[in-house]
Amino acid sequence: MRATDVYATLCKRLAHVARRRTFPRREPGVRASPLRPPHPPVRDLTSMTIMSDRWIRRMATEQRMIEPFEDRQVRAGVISYGVSSYGYDMRVSNEFRIFTNVLSSVVDPKAFDPRSFVEFEGDVCIVPPNSFALSRSVEYFRIPRDVLTICVGKSTYARCGIITNVTPFEPEWEGYVTLEISNTTPLPAKIYANEGIAQVLFFRGDEEPEVSYKDKAGKYQGQHGVTLPKI
Repeated sequence: MRATDVYATLCKRLAHVARRRTFPRREPGVRASPLRPPHPPVRDLTSMTIMSDRWIRRMATEQRMIEPFEDRQVRAGVISYGVSSYGYDMRVSNEFRIFTNVLSSVVDPKAFDPRSFVEFEGDVCIVPPNSFALSRSVEYFRIPRDVLTICVGKSTYARCGIITNVTPFEPEWEGYVTLEISNTTPLPAKIYANEGIAQVLFFRGDEEPEVSYKDKAGKYQGQHGVTLPKI
């Protein structure tokens, strides 16, 4: 058999297989249904939308979602803060709790020992090498019932090895944000009070949850100051 004949035979077989997959077998006398995919597409019944600066301004103005609220990006001479295209850069306050091992305490999330840190207030906090500090946001947040937030640290600090961790703000949570600041470098690190520390991104779901953070009386609801771990 010539190569051209082999190629022609292969094409016929492939076409036959394609027809069988596209047009399912039907019984004699039954009308063929309109052409449709063998498996209908799966609908995405849930979705979340990231909210823009317009929405953030409106919610801050009408529902006091963020107080105090800066309706523009403040950048000159400071680590930036205020509203951005799709988020809000919150500030760190001048209240700090710096971890220390002077008394050889053990950090236990179920029984936190206040001797694990020293308290400090000031415009600049020095976090020791490979150490950790707690602080709080300048802003007080009130999260709508159909919104969840995710927070990420400012790149200016991240590029210096300073990592800010903030857990998500759940629906209807409110309070000052407790900020966890890690100095991952072998050098002392400066944290500037009343300047940007992390960006908050707001995601709105397509429906409200059955139970919000307020409904379940979350233990960090309405927190003020630097709030330590609770059980």
